[in-house]
Amino acid sequence: MTIRSIIQPDNGILRKKAIRVQSFDHKFQTLVDDMVETLLDAPGVGLAAPQIAVSQRLIVVRLQDDEESVKEFGDLAGKLFVVANPEIIKKSKELVEGVEGCLSIPGYIGLVDRHESIVITGQDRKGKALRIKANGWLARVFQHEIDHLDGRLYIDIAKKVWQPRDEEEDEVEME
Repeated sequence: MTIRSIIQPDNGILRKKAIRVQSFDHKFQTLVDDMVETLLDAPGVGLAAPQIAVSQRLIVVRLQDDEESVKEFGDLAGKLFVVANPEIIKKSKELVEGVEGCLSIPGYIGLVDRHESIVITGQDRKGKALRIKANGWLARVFQHEIDHLDGRLYIDIAKKVWQPRDEEEDEVEME
């Protein structure tokens, strides 16, 4: 496994629509492993393949597994989600405002409206169909990562973007 470099907006790959994953071969499995290792090293809660300069529709998501996260998210804390070709098939009407950061845009955070709950379909790392219902913070993370697959960054839809104070940055988990 290899920790990959996370690209920033000056790299055009972040602004392109990623292509569908067609093959779940050894090369793809290595990509998944590298993305997970990169995410954990960053550290972050979500990573999309375009963020490491790979234009494929693949995301990895893992909520923190510290004591506070376990209280808030229960069994979802620390659970790893690997989703190829994710698609949001259902979303709540209710939007929730929240603060987001991004591993590809270090040093900034923004205020973004996201759907409170969503349903995603896609494929797991072996190509098997999956369906995920996500609420709250997990739904926000999935929406953020899926946006990356369509060449959209949170700064494109944020109400406000700013450089956080040190204590503020510690409170925001990067996606």
